[in-house]
Amino acid sequence: MSLLNVWAINKDIPLKVLLIEWGHRYGVDRFALNLHEQHFQAIELIAAHNAKLRAYVYTFAQPAERYGIDLKYPIAENNSLGENENQTLEQIIAILQTHFF
Repeated sequence: MSLLNVWAINKDIPLKVLLIEWGHRYGVDRFALNLHEQHFQAIELIAAHNAKLRAYVYTFAQPAERYGIDLKYPIAENNSLGENENQTLEQIIAILQTHFF
């Protein structure tokens, strides 16, 4: 993601804030952004070390400045879908940190 201008992508502002904060804390080379995700209020982050380890973060159907997150693992049966909604930015970052590291 190092060559991507976060402000130039067509995504919801809270998602851009998340990307900037995540990149600032952990480095932009630790993950990739799925640029094929078309929903304005959703992004998919991919672990640089394992492309099957992903996190789908969204703001649709959430209160203002809140996020939802689905966690995807190499073994699909372990995926966590729809279990983490109405999360703050700090809660999402903590979930991402646990998931990716």
